[in-house]
Amino acid sequence: MVLIEPYAHRGGGHHQRTLAALAAARPDSLVIAPGGLSEDLAPLVRSGARVAAGPAGPAAKILRTAARAAARVSAAGQQVFASRRWPKAVRRAPHQITLLARCLTEAACLRTARRLAPHPSAVVILSASEALHGMAALLGGTPHLRFIHEAVTTEDRPIRWLGRLARRGEKQVIALYPTTAVREQVTRAFPRLPGEVRAFAVDDGRPLTDAERDGARGAFTIPADAKAVCVVGGWWPYKDIATIDTALARLAAPLHVLVCGTPLDDAVLTRWHQLPNVRLHTVPGPVGDEVLRLVYAAADAALVARKPGVGKESGLVMDAARLAVPLIVSAHDPELTARLAGEPWARIFPAGDPDALAKTLDHLTDQAPAPPGPSARRVLDMNSAAEQAAFLTDTYTALIKEC
Repeated sequence: MVLIEPYAHRGGGHHQRTLAALAAARPDSLVIAPGGLSEDLAPLVRSGARVAAGPAGPAAKILRTAARAAARVSAAGQQVFASRRWPKAVRRAPHQITLLARCLTEAACLRTARRLAPHPSAVVILSASEALHGMAALLGGTPHLRFIHEAVTTEDRPIRWLGRLARRGEKQVIALYPTTAVREQVTRAFPRLPGEVRAFAVDDGRPLTDAERDGARGAFTIPADAKAVCVVGGWWPYKDIATIDTALARLAAPLHVLVCGTPLDDAVLTRWHQLPNVRLHTVPGPVGDEVLRLVYAAADAALVARKPGVGKESGLVMDAARLAVPLIVSAHDPELTARLAGEPWARIFPAGDPDALAKTLDHLTDQAPAPPGPSARRVLDMNSAAEQAAFLTDTYTALIKEC
């Protein structure tokens, strides 16, 4: 199996965890990481997988060089045209070049796969671009599966033109969408692109143990009778940190809050540190998996708040299910809310409602959610790494028969 992860060099995140789990499930895998590996992917190396960090073959080298040149142009353009004084079309231009750079990087990786693994059981791009799907397949010369996690950058006319030129390449691709919302978003722009919904995160079969929980509470000096929640991951625009901020200021009972991730807002953290009912513990990220487990283990629940309408897969919700950590989550995504409704391990509050969140946090003492059991993973359609590897192999086999 060939696993391509363009962002394997970035620390933290469930993309890296899924990559390591799939490689462990298929020890003979070839992992292609054009930017290298982050430090927390050491288990991947121990799994026996072959790792290719550089392009293999002349075609791959040319494509990789072109990708890097495009990325440099994009980065320079974003700096030059950052001001809102420029017309919107001009400000968007560097991001269009980013789409081209990502396509060229994917094509280089596919050419490398073709050189190093000529008869693969599957070829999968784990974090694929939201554009130029057919172009990546044609330039890469390799049919493949591609996980599309979200669509952030829309295509302007030049990129759409390139996409139309390479439309026949879309027949060599099957897109995999982590959620129905992402599929609907992408298929509006690419109605001919074959695809299906499939959860990305996998269960590695390592829920937290009682010993880990006891050790974590001691490490953070959280008393056994105190209540704690964790807020994990970088504070990106789609996260509703403002609602958490207001809710914490309205708490009526003491609460330990563990914050882990990057980027964080130091001004907000300073404000939380000064709140009378908040005991703040900060673990700046990115962090390795063992530190992340420590943070989750110290918490009575994981807190996930997103802005209404965000429908991409939440790695934090998947973390709660696989690690057996109770969940407090906003009702930002109707599909996710429907899945979690009535589950004893989840507490749902209206998105953007700080009063409801404050009440939920205050009631952790007398209405604490139960830890998720093994069935929680099925509620979220999360598969084991072995099941995911088998699915990818079967889907790729079907794609090859159609090409």
